[in-house]
Amino acid sequence: MPVLTVTTQAVDDIRPLIPLVDPRHPLVFIRRGQGIAGLGEALRLEFRGPDRMREAADTWRRVAAAARVTDELGIPGTGLVALGAFAFADDSTATSVLIVPSVVIGRRDGVSWITRVDCDSALPAATPAGAEFRLGLRPGSLDAAGYTSAVESALQHLRAHELSKVVLARDLVGHLPDGADLRLIVAELALGYPDCWTFAVDGLIGSSPETLVRADHGTVTARVLAGSAARGVDALSDQDAAARLATSTKDLDEHHFALESLMTSLRPHARTLIASELPFTLKLPNLWHLASDIEGTLTDGSSSLDLIAALHPTAAVAGTPTSSALALIAELEPFDRGRYAGPVGWVGADGDGEWAVALRSAQVDDSGDITAWAGAGIVADSDPEKELAETRMKFRPIVEAFG
Repeated sequence: MPVLTVTTQAVDDIRPLIPLVDPRHPLVFIRRGQGIAGLGEALRLEFRGPDRMREAADTWRRVAAAARVTDELGIPGTGLVALGAFAFADDSTATSVLIVPSVVIGRRDGVSWITRVDCDSALPAATPAGAEFRLGLRPGSLDAAGYTSAVESALQHLRAHELSKVVLARDLVGHLPDGADLRLIVAELALGYPDCWTFAVDGLIGSSPETLVRADHGTVTARVLAGSAARGVDALSDQDAAARLATSTKDLDEHHFALESLMTSLRPHARTLIASELPFTLKLPNLWHLASDIEGTLTDGSSSLDLIAALHPTAAVAGTPTSSALALIAELEPFDRGRYAGPVGWVGADGDGEWAVALRSAQVDDSGDITAWAGAGIVADSDPEKELAETRMKFRPIVEAFG
């Protein structure tokens, strides 16, 4: 097990973080201008298979126990941290990773810092953004007609009461121009969706509205999003859209499945779990979502990595019951989701961390190929064309950032 030497020091206010990172391999996890950004790789840990998250939790405990950490701040994101992204499916060919950057720059609640791992690098300087580029994303393995057909097939299983909900995704693909600066994409997402988690980890780039879980000194919090509607074209129609969503039986049922799934998974690890009595409508630039916040007290010493292993996949990204939904996803989606809809975020030496669900995202591989995904929750009274329209809305952040 490597022994890492980690030093965190306060620095003068740093803003913004994105210009400081590598143009081709950005490492970022931020929201509302706060979070962490990394440069280089002091340590890279890779995992595969059904036990990938549990193995990551155990390996991280050993790495953290062996590390020599000097941290004068002691706030979330300082000291030893790793950024991570995990594959959605147990049999995915995508590698799940934890990356300890050589240098981490962070900002939280007006405090800025730099963390160095096995190095004495100076505070990195911002570098000019590369040339702007625009590219279109085209249908991948599942085009619009294929998607509505998949939804119709799913409805047969739902109406036969084989399951209550399944989340079906489709894909778009494209290719980066040579020398493309991915910081432009990250910055576009962070600017356009400031209330979302904007992330870039090992080529996975996106801006997710959904917090899978946050662990902080014994407190666990999560946010469930399920049920959505397009924003209105003016103030009145926007209010009407929110009101229709808040009273939609279909969307409330979908949300209920997702909330119960997460609460059931958290109860063995936490007591006094509290959730909103009714979901609230969450406003994003392109969508209204039904949302519920959950908070509780950890009782078993679980780390944030232990918790993502317990929670993933939630009903919001797979369906209910989980095993039946995953089997139907594997049957109807003609592609590997990779890290789409898996956990993405960071973990600290004490196991605390923040993890989002990798939605509104795309994977950029080393050759420059891009794959983006978007999905919709299908229940018995879903309409295939409306579910297709929902995926178009959910693609919008990534499509506009690249195009």
